[in-house]
Amino acid sequence: MLEVLLVTFPFFALVLAGYVAARKRMLPLDAIPGLNTFVLYFALPCMLYRFGASTPVSQLLDAAAASVWVLCALASVAFVVWASRNSRIGWNDASFGALVAAFPNTGFMGVPLLVALLGAQAAGPAILTILIDLVITSSLCIALSRLDGADVHGAEVAAMKALKGMALNPMPWSILLGAAASALSFEPVKPLAQTINLLADSASPVALFTIGAVLSRSQYIAAMEEHAPMPWRDFVPVALFKLLAHPLLVWGAGSIAIALGLPLDRFALTVMVLVAALPSASNVALLAERFGADTGRIARIILLTTAAAFLTFSAAVALLH
Repeated sequence: MLEVLLVTFPFFALVLAGYVAARKRMLPLDAIPGLNTFVLYFALPCMLYRFGASTPVSQLLDAAAASVWVLCALASVAFVVWASRNSRIGWNDASFGALVAAFPNTGFMGVPLLVALLGAQAAGPAILTILIDLVITSSLCIALSRLDGADVHGAEVAAMKALKGMALNPMPWSILLGAAASALSFEPVKPLAQTINLLADSASPVALFTIGAVLSRSQYIAAMEEHAPMPWRDFVPVALFKLLAHPLLVWGAGSIAIALGLPLDRFALTVMVLVAALPSASNVALLAERFGADTGRIARIILLTTAAAFLTFSAAVALLH
C-alpha cells in the first residue's frame, strides 16, 4: 500500500496545489479558463495522440471491454437518476449527478496515473473508456437533463446538441488520429514529433493543477449562489456510489463477462475497474454550469471524490495489483 501511495501522492498533491493557488487567489479565477483551454485543446490531445499512436489498435477496438463499460455506464446513470430525484432534485440536477457518478476523471488524471502505475499497456483500455464517456454517457445525461418541462422531442434535440459538442471536442479526435497512426505505422516528421512530445509532457502536471483550480472556482461560484446549507444526502451518496459502487459494478460485470466466455482480457478489466475508482470528472462542473444545473451540488461531489480518492483509489490499486 505504501508503494502505491508513493506513486499516487504526487498526482493528488498537484490537484491540491491548484486548489490552494486558486483559493488563495495566487492564481486569478479569470486565468483558470485559459489553463483549461491549454490543457483541453493543446496538451491533452497531444498526450492522447501519443498514447493512441503507441497502442495496438486491437486494444482501442476491444468490443468486449467496450460492452462492459457501456453497460455499467447505463446502469449507473439509470440508478443514480432514479435514486436522486425528489422534491428538490429534478431531471436536470439528477442527470448531472448521474453523469458525475458515471464519468471518471480519466483524461485529466486517469491515463497518466494508470500508465505510471501499470505501464504503457494500461493506456489502451483507459482511452477506450474516455471515448465511450465523451460520446455516449455525456450525451445521454445531457438529453435526460432536458426532460424538466420538456417532451421527448426536446430531449432528442438536446442529445443532438450534445453530440455536436462532442464532435467539437478535440479529445476523441486526437484518440482516433493516434489510432490511425498506429494502424498505418505513421510517424510525424521530427520537428512535429518533438512539438507533440513537448505538449504531451506538459499535459499531466498542468491538467492536475487545473483540476484543483477548477474545483476551487466551482466551489466559489456555488457559495456565491447558495442561500442555505445543502443537505448531505443530496451529494454524499452520489460520491460514495462513484468511489465504491461504480468500480464494484465494473468488476462484477467484467467477471460475469469472462465467466460467460467473452474475450475480455483480465488486465483490461483491472484497468477499467481502476478507471471506475477514479474521482469524478472535473469538467462536469463546467457542463452543469452551462446547462443551469445545481453547480454547488456537482462541485461538492467532485471535490469529495477527489479528496477521498487519494485513499480509496490507492486501496483499489493495492487490492487489484
